[in-house]
Amino acid sequence: MNEIVEVIANIGFPIAISLYLLIRIEGKLDGLTTSINNLSNTINSIK
Repeated sequence: MNEIVEVIANIGFPIAISLYLLIRIEGKLDGLTTSINNLSNTINSIK
C-alpha cells in the first residue's frame, strides 16, 4: 500500500505542475498572438 501512495505522490505532483504551467503559458500565447496580429496590421497599413 505504501508503494502505491509513493508512486501517486511522485507522479501526481509533476503532472499537477505541468498542467498549471500549460494553463499559464496558454494565456500568454493568446496575448502574444494578438500582439503579433496588431503589429502585422500596423505594418500593412503603413505600406
